[in-house]
Amino acid sequence: MSDNKKGGNIASRVWGLAEPAAGKLGLLLWDVRFVKEGGNYYLRIFIDKEGGVGIDDCVDMSRAVDAPLDELDIIEQGYSLQVSSPGAERELIRDGHFISFIGSDIKIKLHKARNDRKEYSGVLKSYDSGDFIMAFENGEEISLNKKECAFIKLDDLNKFFNA
Repeated sequence: MSDNKKGGNIASRVWGLAEPAAGKLGLLLWDVRFVKEGGNYYLRIFIDKEGGVGIDDCVDMSRAVDAPLDELDIIEQGYSLQVSSPGAERELIRDGHFISFIGSDIKIKLHKARNDRKEYSGVLKSYDSGDFIMAFENGEEISLNKKECAFIKLDDLNKFFNA
């Protein structure tokens, strides 16, 4: 059965299963990605918590979602399940990430150069439905849409845990 017949794409369906499981374990679900690399498929679940994620958290989360994923049977292909932390320079992806980190230092890489540059660092000033404003130390600002960016990452992990 195709993903569409089962209702929604794989990542969003897995999110619906993984978010409550993460909550029960005292974890924050950061992101879910289903990707093909070479000839292999990977289901990647990124989790976080105050103080950071350890290997035991990843193992617990993997165990919490493994059987329910098999029961739901939403992934036709063979795949590897990977559970990990989003890392020190976590990528801002979802609207909630952006809203939570207004006022935080971020760094971005654009798909196409602006003012002869592709990479910028500054402070996330505002966010609305994909559009955001980044301010630089000199007071100048740039307005962008997240679709223009190859990545948008949190640049100061300490602000994440001390927020």
